[in-house]
Amino acid sequence: MEPVALVIAPHPDDVEIAMGGTMRSLISQGIRVVVVDLTDGEPTPHGSVEIRARETEAASKILGISERRQLDLPNRAVFDTIENRKKVAAVIREIRPSLLFGPYWEDLHPDHVQAAALVESARFYAKFVKCDLPYDPWFPRKHLHYFSTHIRVRFAPSIVYDISSYVDTKMASIAAYESQFVRHAGNAARLEAIRNEALYWGSQVGVVAGEPFICKESVKVSTASALFDL
Repeated sequence: MEPVALVIAPHPDDVEIAMGGTMRSLISQGIRVVVVDLTDGEPTPHGSVEIRARETEAASKILGISERRQLDLPNRAVFDTIENRKKVAAVIREIRPSLLFGPYWEDLHPDHVQAAALVESARFYAKFVKCDLPYDPWFPRKHLHYFSTHIRVRFAPSIVYDISSYVDTKMASIAAYESQFVRHAGNAARLEAIRNEALYWGSQVGVVAGEPFICKESVKVSTASALFDL
């Protein structure tokens, strides 16, 4: 079975900020990466549904993401409800990922907090046998939490993925959201901050740039090459 990564985001641009380099790296190695945005991200001061759709398409093209969809949950009103769990679980059962990515659970933005809980709940729902969900039961082997937060949290990541070769591609994908990072003067400085964060995490593991992830479960190492590459 081909390796598949399913990446779930509260809004368009969250996953580019958090793990754009990681997604580009996985895709370059032949990994199937599917992105699901829970909402369209609107309204925002300088965006619109049409603008955000164009920007999302442009960012996806930069990263090489060919499979991306939207669940049409309402922006600013994402909740971990039974109905929404079933919607996300249905996607998990359809895509059958080995790796599931979702947002970190601590944040100021309620959508991010609820989305973190929703992804975790949907992972469990996806394995139900006697239920009304479509497709066969499936349980992603690992659930990794990425960081695209509105709060400065202190954390020790489980892993830092080396994106040294892809940090410029990551930044280009974020800049594709012009309504959020170019026309929005208040967010313009975020571009430099995001790059600096990538450089910081890279420095923590001895590479140029990195992206951090937390896994609540233990992470397995099976080969000597992986062990000596830590």
